[in-house]
Amino acid sequence: MSTDIRTYPLRVATDAGEVEFRMMAPADEALVLEFAQKLPVHDLLFLPRNISEPKVLAAWIKEIERGSITSLLAVKSGRVVGCGTIVRDPHSWSPHVGEIRNVVSPEVRGQGVGRALSQETFALALSVGLEKLLVQMTVDQTGAIAIFEGLGFKAEALFRDHVRDSAGQKHDIVVLGHNVAQVRAQMEAYGMGEAVQP
Repeated sequence: MSTDIRTYPLRVATDAGEVEFRMMAPADEALVLEFAQKLPVHDLLFLPRNISEPKVLAAWIKEIERGSITSLLAVKSGRVVGCGTIVRDPHSWSPHVGEIRNVVSPEVRGQGVGRALSQETFALALSVGLEKLLVQMTVDQTGAIAIFEGLGFKAEALFRDHVRDSAGQKHDIVVLGHNVAQVRAQMEAYGMGEAVQP
């Protein structure tokens, strides 16, 4: 299993123009807060906590420093336009499992930024040796679901009325999973192991 760590910054051409992917650092806290506070509330519902709150963002930075969260920023013209995060708990019963959480600014949606960010976050998760990956989102985020299905994720669970927005309306959450180890073994059996290498 490859565990070559990917290197950043990485510049990617999108329909929105060139976007730089780089690792989030404590110095990015104000930029990320500005990004999160401009996101529609509905875009934040699949996250366990509201990242537009300064105290939540401060805790996120601490988790990055501790190594349980890895966050990749998509930056365009000095502003954050997307964030891809890998969450894992090496001290849990599932140290081999990571969760990918992606959010993208509405101003660059439909222009390839979300797809590029999802692909890069997926590759980063593979490069750190995770064997299973999960993503979750509200069921109406069909574009994001399609992107992850294109990466080989499959629906594993549906949680009805699982989150409640600020207006009190409940929303369903879908969980998609990707068993990297199983797919890698199947591909290697067919002599195509390089297809799932980062």
